[in-house]
Amino acid sequence: MTIKVMYFAWVKQKIGMAEEVVSPPEDVRDVGALMTWLSTRSSAHAEALNRSGQVRAAVNHEFRRSDFPVKGGDEVAFFPPVTGG
Repeated sequence: MTIKVMYFAWVKQKIGMAEEVVSPPEDVRDVGALMTWLSTRSSAHAEALNRSGQVRAAVNHEFRRSDFPVKGGDEVAFFPPVTGG
């Protein structure tokens, strides 16, 4: 399974890249498991993604919770909470 992962705002700054294409192991089946697996890729990933409640996710341009399933071909974006003004 291949997933395109995109990072925005301070998540992007901490990780040092805007996007990457990854092939997680088969046991990565939802957004939360993807975040956990990504956080093992580097200390920068861990620092950015191990902030419970401070990182939001979208799958294929739709806001999703951590238990939302992911599959090959999905685009998953991680970003800080967004506020309006």
